[in-house]
Amino acid sequence: MKIGLIKASLPSYFPEKHGVWAAAEAALTELCAAEGATLVVAGTVPMDARETRQVLDAFQTDGVDFVLVLHGGFSMGDVARAVAASPFRCGFWSVPEPVRTGDVQLNNFVSLNMSMSIARQVRDLSSNPAQWYHGAPDSPALRARLTTTLRAIRAVKALQGARIGVIGGLAMTFYNMEVSTSDLRHRLGVDVAHHDIHELTDRMEAIDEARAATEVLAMARAAKVDGVSDTQMTLTARAALALSDMAKYGEYDALAVSDWPALQANPGMHPGAAFTWLEETQNLAVASEGDVLGAITQLLARALTGKVGYVLDMTEPDLDAGQLLMWHGGGGPLYLADAKGARWINHPMIGRGTEEGPIYGAISDLVFADGPVSVFRVARNAGAFFAMTATVAGRDPSGFTGCRGWLEDFTIDGEAASLEDVVASVMAHGLEHHFILVPGTHSDALTEFASWCGMDILGRVPMRNHLDRRDFT
Repeated sequence: MKIGLIKASLPSYFPEKHGVWAAAEAALTELCAAEGATLVVAGTVPMDARETRQVLDAFQTDGVDFVLVLHGGFSMGDVARAVAASPFRCGFWSVPEPVRTGDVQLNNFVSLNMSMSIARQVRDLSSNPAQWYHGAPDSPALRARLTTTLRAIRAVKALQGARIGVIGGLAMTFYNMEVSTSDLRHRLGVDVAHHDIHELTDRMEAIDEARAATEVLAMARAAKVDGVSDTQMTLTARAALALSDMAKYGEYDALAVSDWPALQANPGMHPGAAFTWLEETQNLAVASEGDVLGAITQLLARALTGKVGYVLDMTEPDLDAGQLLMWHGGGGPLYLADAKGARWINHPMIGRGTEEGPIYGAISDLVFADGPVSVFRVARNAGAFFAMTATVAGRDPSGFTGCRGWLEDFTIDGEAASLEDVVASVMAHGLEHHFILVPGTHSDALTEFASWCGMDILGRVPMRNHLDRRDFT
């Protein structure tokens, strides 16, 4: 990731006199290093549109991802207009006056105001926004705002050119997860490629026995094997290895796999534990049921937090207690397990009600550790985004078997929300039923990511006792 800095000011010695340029460059260099970015500083202080376009052309050649204009002093509107009219994601920054009496020294907040108003004239800020910043280079509030932008731009860049491998297609009847691959390529730069489920099963069958046995031993060291047969653990290891091989061969950043019903017919297993193992050990995002947008949301989670999250359903709202059970009976990494840890168990639903019972199809079973979490989803062909924060609160009993946790204390788009509001929002927005959960509060960076991508931000819809068509507009 590269950040391009343009120093803007009319001819004046005041930016140098007050150390604006040096302090800003030092602060940005430090912030960029912390976020894995490189700062590229324009070699000149452009005075007009022609000089600004020359700087932007050089930035294009250098592969700059975000352009920041620092108003060291009062600046010509030509500079702002050239930057705002360019295809770059961009922002404008001013610093406080060094003194607040006598002759004005910098007069750069006026330029910030002017730049943002010019940007609105030449750029559709709703779909292609520009950010503004005001503060001294050592201001904690400014640094936090800039860091949020760096994290968000890094996530945007992580999706550009990403590849999703879809194996087996969309699970039956999950029409809400249908997606336009053309829209994904246009909006995010993500490519999607499809594979028949038989490619997976053929690869599983061809896995060397010793390689599979080694993987089973590693899985047993990571979590207790509780009631799962050796045959099923071997099938799980074969599935994990085959999926890993397919991801490497296809150069995929994430997979979306139809985990039922074909794999239950042949070879007679569920790959939930295989998904868990790949997410835990390789940080490879694997979305169940062929959920492409779920896989993309997992890539977003990894870009922001360094780890993939948990693909979950909103399974059981306890309206009396104000708690929501987030759960899934498929995959999910192990790292958020509470002190009791995780175990490998038979899938509790496959074979239920039969004479054999649930004796095949391994999954991970764990309860989330208490603490703050973020829950979010890229939706509507990557044209919309929903996010909320909550707190995992331990509860006895802990919920259905699988990956799970009870959530409370909800916030949607900065607004406190009751559980009823959460339910109303999900239903009114028609959100696809997989959500990604990660530990920590990441709402600022998530919202800014969605904004840079031109997504609609889906906010809180209050619970009502009547139908209101405005909830759906």
